[in-house]
Amino acid sequence: MQGGNSQDGDTSEPQRQVIATGAVLLRNWLTPEQQRYLVNKFRQWAAGPVPPRRPLIYGKPMSVQSVSLGWHWQNYAYSRIASDVNGAPVLPMPEWLIEVGTKAAADAFAEYPASASARWYTREDNRFVADSALLNYYSPTAKMGMHQDKEESTNDPVVSFSLGDSCTFRFGNTESRNRPYQDVQLNSGDLFVFGGPSRYAYHGVVKIIPNTSPKHCDLAVGRINITLRNIGATHDPHQH
Repeated sequence: MQGGNSQDGDTSEPQRQVIATGAVLLRNWLTPEQQRYLVNKFRQWAAGPVPPRRPLIYGKPMSVQSVSLGWHWQNYAYSRIASDVNGAPVLPMPEWLIEVGTKAAADAFAEYPASASARWYTREDNRFVADSALLNYYSPTAKMGMHQDKEESTNDPVVSFSLGDSCTFRFGNTESRNRPYQDVQLNSGDLFVFGGPSRYAYHGVVKIIPNTSPKHCDLAVGRINITLRNIGATHDPHQH
């Protein structure tokens, strides 16, 4: 899987929308075939060794169900072992998914001058190379409060793919959960990347829009969100 709507016969070109400096939405970045492929891969990853679970935030379970690749996210930290689930190691990051993330970030930031976007990456070659993925399944009633992604030790961008039902996504400012913010509808196949000045913007999912999942992606109910990150970890603090 390459990503970027590059398959033969696809007529819907990605449409670019800049939400804020460093925050870019590319609609229809994933082809229908790629969407269906990722949905089926999600089902395989959810089969274990670590099953989906509702992460605890301040002792209360979230409404989404989560699966991790590469590094397991729990209690605002990352580890190789899912000690909050069953103690099993998480699945590794597939090489093809890392490559898709690299292309996604490059496509999103392609129209920014290299002199500007170069400061948005950790690597000297200005490439995004993910080492973890967080996969969230949203039921029709699930949502996610405004938050920052700040447990990573790098400031590399966050790459996000939407599959299934559409959602109302709220993208805010870097100072607080309050206004100013923008509400944007994310549809199946959309790519959203945020980095640079927008890397630590508060963001969340206000609601899922039921019965909007396209038939081609093979997800009848709900939404899957796949986010790729470079957390930059070399040592697991939960292992001794």
